[in-house]
Amino acid sequence: MKTHFPAMLLAVSMVTACGRPETAQTPAKASNELEGTWKLLNGTLIEKGDTTVTDYTQKVSFIKVINGSHFAFLQHDLTKGKDSTASFSAGGGGYILKDSAYTEKLEYCTARDWEGNEFHFTISIRNDTLVQRGVEKVEAAGVERLNIEKYVRVK
Repeated sequence: MKTHFPAMLLAVSMVTACGRPETAQTPAKASNELEGTWKLLNGTLIEKGDTTVTDYTQKVSFIKVINGSHFAFLQHDLTKGKDSTASFSAGGGGYILKDSAYTEKLEYCTARDWEGNEFHFTISIRNDTLVQRGVEKVEAAGVERLNIEKYVRVK
C-alpha cells in the first residue's frame, strides 16, 4: 500500500492539473451595462423640421438584444398581422461602444438599402432605462433624421 500511495497521488495530481479547463485559468471578460434585452418605449424622429413621436407600447412592439459584440432588433405589430397595421422588421450587426459613443454597423435588415450603413449614437443608461440619440443617414433611402429612442431593460 505504501509503494502505491505516491504513484496514486502523482496520478491524481496530474489528472487535476491537466483536466482543468482553460477558461478556469483565463479571467472572464467583463460585460458592459449595455448588454441585455431592451424594449423600446418610445421613439422621436425629427426630419426636415417635422417631429414624429411613436409610442411602442400600443400597436407595435420593438426589442433590441445586445451581446458583447452584436446587436439585433425585432419589430412587429401587436394585431398579429390581422389589420392595416401589419408589419415586421428586423436587423442586426456589429457595434462599437466607447464611453457613451455607440456605433451600430447594420449588416442585416429587412429594409435592404439600410444594410452596410453605420449609425452613430450617444447613449445614456440610468437604472433600467437606455436613451439612444443620433442621426440616421441612409443616402440610398433618402433618409437623414435625428432619432431619439427610449428603452427599458427586459428582466
